[in-house]
Amino acid sequence: MILAGRSSVLAGALAALAMVLGAGPAARADQAPPAAAADNAATLFQNVRIFNGKSGVLLGPSNVLVSGKVIQKISSSPIDAGPGARVIDGGGRVLMPGLTDLHWHTMLIRATPQVMLVSDVGYTTLLAGAEAEATLMRGFTTVRDMGGPSFSLKRAIDEGVLVGPRIYPSGAMISVTSGHGDFRTLPELPRAMGEHSRIEVLGGAMIADSPDEVRLRAREQLMQGASQVKLTAGGGVASPFSPLDVSTFTEAELRAAVEAAENWGTVVCTHTYTSASMQRAIAAGVRCIEHGHLMDEPTARLIAEKGVWLSTQPFVDLSMAAGMGPSEQAKLAQVVSGTDNVYKLVRKYKIKTAFGTDILFSPALAARQAQGLVDLTRWYTPAEALIMATSTNGQMLRETTGLRNPYPGAIGVVEEGAFADLLLVNGDPLQDIKLVTDPERNFLVIMKDGKIYKDLVSN
Repeated sequence: MILAGRSSVLAGALAALAMVLGAGPAARADQAPPAAAADNAATLFQNVRIFNGKSGVLLGPSNVLVSGKVIQKISSSPIDAGPGARVIDGGGRVLMPGLTDLHWHTMLIRATPQVMLVSDVGYTTLLAGAEAEATLMRGFTTVRDMGGPSFSLKRAIDEGVLVGPRIYPSGAMISVTSGHGDFRTLPELPRAMGEHSRIEVLGGAMIADSPDEVRLRAREQLMQGASQVKLTAGGGVASPFSPLDVSTFTEAELRAAVEAAENWGTVVCTHTYTSASMQRAIAAGVRCIEHGHLMDEPTARLIAEKGVWLSTQPFVDLSMAAGMGPSEQAKLAQVVSGTDNVYKLVRKYKIKTAFGTDILFSPALAARQAQGLVDLTRWYTPAEALIMATSTNGQMLRETTGLRNPYPGAIGVVEEGAFADLLLVNGDPLQDIKLVTDPERNFLVIMKDGKIYKDLVSN
């Protein structure tokens, strides 16, 4: 009995220590934030015209009451917000949902590959924290991180330690040897089983060359709180070794990841540009394709028939080529040349399509994050582009992350019960979408989770 009692005390002490040190189930990256972080005073927006994220027509003069993290009431009649509420006179301006970016790399904007590989992850997380605040102040209230060690940053934002958008993390992108995400140098070959490269130690990418290895690496990301798993099923622009045309994972390897993700109630997303690698991924059960710029018509039909999501980006020029070598620039040119075709196929076959930017290693390009929405108007009306970056993206997050959704609730819409992620715009973005490219001037109020981070109206 004495030994049993001591064991009980020891177990309790270890559990408490685990909580303090951030280990164990209590410290999962997707854990609920402290109650204090959700303690937001009520806010009433008066006299606003609403772009609700779904309709291309503005609602008439309305009032919107926010309580806690959600939109409590929307009415054309006056709303009694109660004592202590913050009242913002919209002056007939447009109130719209916060923007979302579903192919973002939280950890890879301010840190170059060289800086990331030689720096401590603490330093690069601090850089990412600064960029996260800048992202929110551009009006992007939600991002889906598609590769990088973003779990700690997500947790800090959720707990109110840092300012930034809510993050749907993938964790390390999983690659094969020589694939997109393998940033080792040739002198590091051959790899002995069990060895880990610097990028793997940092959690930026993991190398897996068999179904068993893929399954292990996928489960590790899920264990850390990944809301979806990312595999690089084909070559990439920034890949040191892989051409765009290569298909990397075998179908059996892809199936191993899909099975691991499905067991956790979520999906696998695959980086791929070519029809061959897309078709292999879909055959393995992948539910979301990233990029797809070099797809052909049969593959577009297949994606539509299977109801697979396409998360693609409006790459229309070589602005991302700064600092790239000749090989990378040539690969980017291939991708850009396929952009027009992919959006035409999307429209023709009504493919479920999400908006993202895939900006890497450039604070200057990140500052122009919303330019991608303007670029979308080559194929869509301004209203259609904004709907994609709000309610459609929110729909994709709900459908794909399933039980692993770290933020259950409606995102990307202005409706009762939805998350209170709101932008008060100085102008009508449905008529002039370029307004979103100057958030400093045109986003007068920025709210996320019912908390105001910018207010140029009341001050």
